[in-house]
Amino acid sequence: MTYRGVNALAESTIGLYKAECIHFEGPWRGVDDVEFATLNWVWWFNEIRLHSAIGYVPSAEYEHAYYRSHNNPQEHQLSGAFALH
Repeated sequence: MTYRGVNALAESTIGLYKAECIHFEGPWRGVDDVEFATLNWVWWFNEIRLHSAIGYVPSAEYEHAYYRSHNNPQEHQLSGAFALH
């Protein structure tokens, strides 16, 4: 992925965060309220939200299934072979 691709992904995620958390749940009484809401939103985004690109499952569930399907994910990193991702 190129730098522009990473930047676009980050900007897209920040846009979702602002729309779904900051603007939707505000107005805020203080920084502590924003921090708590941010932690809650990140948890929801990773653990609960269904992602269409990975078969409408939460990203944490998809990641757990990926590592369960590979016997030893560390083995690939330690083998000396270059990873293409």
